[in-house]
Amino acid sequence: MHKTLLAEFTAREGAEDEVARLILDYARKVREEDGNLAFDVYTRASNPRAYWIFEAYRDEDAFQAHLTAPYGGPFNAALAPLIEEEASVLTFLDPVV
Repeated sequence: MHKTLLAEFTAREGAEDEVARLILDYARKVREEDGNLAFDVYTRASNPRAYWIFEAYRDEDAFQAHLTAPYGGPFNAALAPLIEEEASVLTFLDPVV
């Protein structure tokens, strides 16, 4: 079964350009992962500082491999001081079948 989630965070005022640069670079790397099916970056139309990232992985093993990728830690460390939340808020999703 696919592992699907929504990650959400809000860029601090004044950090918008740096957050966009970081997330787009990170997205490029994640999309190259063998088990990644989707890594789609959105901002809320009514608040362009609010990011929603839709992520899908082939299965739990692919998601675990994503979590241990060498670029994930540095990305999260760079992102943390630039967002309003302590970290990205993750919502795991299940399909309705």
